[in-house]
Amino acid sequence: MHSETISETPGQTPVVSALKQVAPIVMGYLPVGAAFGVLAHKTGLSMTATVLMSLMVYAGSAQLIAVAMFAAGLPPLSIVATTFVVNLRHLLMSASLAPNLKGWRKWQLLLFSYEITDESFAIHSVRFAKGDRSRTVSICINCFAHASWVIASWLGFMTGSAIPDIKPLGIDYALPAMFIALLAMQIKNGLHVFVAGFSGLAAIALIQMGADQWSVILATVLGATFGAGVETWKNK
Repeated sequence: MHSETISETPGQTPVVSALKQVAPIVMGYLPVGAAFGVLAHKTGLSMTATVLMSLMVYAGSAQLIAVAMFAAGLPPLSIVATTFVVNLRHLLMSASLAPNLKGWRKWQLLLFSYEITDESFAIHSVRFAKGDRSRTVSICINCFAHASWVIASWLGFMTGSAIPDIKPLGIDYALPAMFIALLAMQIKNGLHVFVAGFSGLAAIALIQMGADQWSVILATVLGATFGAGVETWKNK
């Protein structure tokens, strides 16, 4: 029950394996996390609040939305409710990864689930599909990614007063670029391409219809349903 399936390169330690796999996430987190830190600084949040938000909330899109709502003077309950809806997609991600976590101890599940994000979900999905279910590597990937986000947020806050405007830096493209790279790692056939395209178009359509906060989770459900339907039809 406590054995691990490890598919690391011979002679390669779990920490080194985790660092290699988490590198794309860190490269994306550093500029985006710094951008969050700068925005938090300009909004009026304290350094402590900024770092604690990255440490405890640890959700890029939700943190950026929360900062914008804080700047607009909206009540705390509205901010909490909005970020809750934005992060509902984590239910789907957790359900997808759960079958690969059988036999894990409760504290391991708690630590792993606490640090799951869209990006780490993509990495783990690829790993698990290849048979790599090393608990040590899994937890290290999450911890390294989380640490890079917290550090980037702190650095962004500390340099916030020296950056008048982050838009000319093009930092806002770092997150989409990272997602594109992670998506490319998971595409194995034409159906995956169609599902990705369908889900993207569905999300755009939902946003245009006014379902901003629900667009991601609804598009994910629609895309998964579309892919499952096509797969079932092909196998008949």
